Amino acid sequence: MTAELKSTSEGRTMVLTIANPTQRNALGPEIYAAGIEALNGAESSDEIRSVVIVGEGAWFCAGGSLQRLSDNRQRDPSVQAESIEGLHNWIDSIRAFPKPIIAAVEGAAAGAGFSLALACDFVVAARDAVFAASYSNVALSPDGGLSWQLARALPRQLASEWLMCGERIGAPRLHALGLVNELSEHGQALASALALAARLNARAPNSLASIKELLSEAPGATFASQLSQERDHFVRNLHHPNAGVGIAAFIDKKPPRYE
Repeated sequence: MTAELKSTSEGRTMVLTIANPTQRNALGPEIYAAGIEALNGAESSDEIRSVVIVGEGAWFCAGGSLQRLSDNRQRDPSVQAESIEGLHNWIDSIRAFPKPIIAAVEGAAAGAGFSLALACDFVVAARDAVFAASYSNVALSPDGGLSWQLARALPRQLASEWLMCGERIGAPRLHALGLVNELSEHGQALASALALAARLNARAPNSLASIKELLSEAPGATFASQLSQERDHFVRNLHHPNAGVGIAAFIDKKPPRYE
């Protein structure tokens, strides 16, 4: 069975399911390309307001296929470089996507699967799920932006431990450290992620897009430049029709219905 990325809809949420069951949902170039294509389509669709990424069956994602990596060792290094560029292009598209993206993690998110989960805006994980930066276990180093994510989210010593030791970390520990938003019971991560998505879908898309962009730009911005960006986004959103809807609904104590 070949690896694929399945796309379905739950209300106004697109669900992307990584399906590679014989390899614990390992990633590959075909999934990267399909992920980018799916997000491009969802970005232009007014019907889609959020995305959930989930793994098929008991695993979220085992990262890269070790068999494919072994095969690529016999090829020119440019082959593996091109493959990693495909992964990075998908990660970039997730971060640049103007709508919320939620990772729903069951089982394990390892290697690039860990990177993929942390690239999302929200992570919902089963209490018994585990995460592992397992690269050093096979004499490799991180990809998918994992070193960037962990270096900003954790003290250096803890990021060093996770990346260099490659041991499994339970979802409750990530939740305590702020890398997982919500813990669910076993088998309920997708349902919990869809419930979160429904709450987000009820909010103004332009507001959420601005927040996501501001958060993405903040780590590399000066305080002065971030203040300028906040001003510009605020003014633009104030003059968007949705601000009129939201303010009037708040004053009238009614739920807003945003376009």
